[in-house]
Amino acid sequence: MDMVLSKIKNFIHSSTGPGIILIGCVVFSLIIANSSLSGNFETLLNHEMGYQILGIQLKYPLLLWINDGLMAIFFLLVGLEIKRELIDGELASPKQAALPIIGALGGVLAPALIFTIFNFNRETAAGWATPMATDIAFALAIVTLLGDRVPLSLKVFLAALAIVDDLMAIVVIALFYATELHYNYLLYAGLVFSLLLVFNKIGIKHLAFYLIPGLVIWYFIHHSGIHATIAGVLTAFAIPAKPGKAKHPPLETLAHALSKPVNLIIMPIFALANTNITFEEGMVSGLVTPLGLGIVLGLFLGKPLGIFSVSWLSVKLGICSKPHKAQWKHLWGVGMLAGIGFTMSIFIAVLSFFGNQTLLAQAKFAILSASLLSGISGALVLTVIAKRQKNNVHQESTSLKADEQHISTH
Repeated sequence: MDMVLSKIKNFIHSSTGPGIILIGCVVFSLIIANSSLSGNFETLLNHEMGYQILGIQLKYPLLLWINDGLMAIFFLLVGLEIKRELIDGELASPKQAALPIIGALGGVLAPALIFTIFNFNRETAAGWATPMATDIAFALAIVTLLGDRVPLSLKVFLAALAIVDDLMAIVVIALFYATELHYNYLLYAGLVFSLLLVFNKIGIKHLAFYLIPGLVIWYFIHHSGIHATIAGVLTAFAIPAKPGKAKHPPLETLAHALSKPVNLIIMPIFALANTNITFEEGMVSGLVTPLGLGIVLGLFLGKPLGIFSVSWLSVKLGICSKPHKAQWKHLWGVGMLAGIGFTMSIFIAVLSFFGNQTLLAQAKFAILSASLLSGISGALVLTVIAKRQKNNVHQESTSLKADEQHISTH
């Protein structure tokens, strides 16, 4: 029994454990969605939880609590890690920090252009933003599974790019898809965020002074009509990165505390709730329609093409610098992983094709297919690169030893 518990503990604490759990939840969710349990599972996700009192509305379906609530914690952790890299890490120089921003811009424009080419002047044209967004949770899970086969600088680049990518998607939703924006709530959120920046400036280190107002920011942003997960990033960027009386900085303390719950609980729950796609008639044939081709090619081809070409150009022009220890082929592989669209893409598809279940079903299946294709292809590309580099190092080491032996015998 002790041996079994020890193996479970080692698996959980390994670098690949959380990724395997996440993929397992994806498979399990797809099985549930296409079984007799699908109705019960859908009812569970739509079950309302929370309360409504004194004008405060906090009663929502379970699925919304997962996607807007739990994922805000995920974005909080990612935001903390990005801030750490911006201060003293892979994004510390302006040229390094600029690359994921510029790369994300290319990764947004190219898929939208490809989709528009296939769907121009069609009833599906409204879905032009569907292949724009990278699903940061799944993309980072694949990178985590690859372990040391991917340089740390590329993991940071992908995380930063995916956050900027999501921010752009949120802006697009707000400008082109949101039915109503409540600017008063955005103003309230901005004022609370400004207060957090003041707390940081005057040297307040206790995390409660940031996390409790962070919940208020979440509430206001959610009610503004914009995706509430941005509250996690805003809160993260306000948390102090320098230590006070405590041994470790608040940023480090919080990041360490969130790491395991996010990787082992929040991300698997997210995958379980969002992968429940029921396969319907016409989905497969929908892949070769203008809608299906626009989404699949937009994510699978447009994402890496846009990220790679804009990144390459910006580095050649001296605007940005390449990630440390990364080659251009690495950047193409990471760009392929950015083609994992999934949640935000499905969200935009729902907004685009609301009321047309046939088009929505085709769009969902195209997103799932493109994300699966991008994830597998990106992982294979990065694995092959890592193996070739390892073989080259081994060959150079063997050649060097042979030369040393030759010299010693003479």
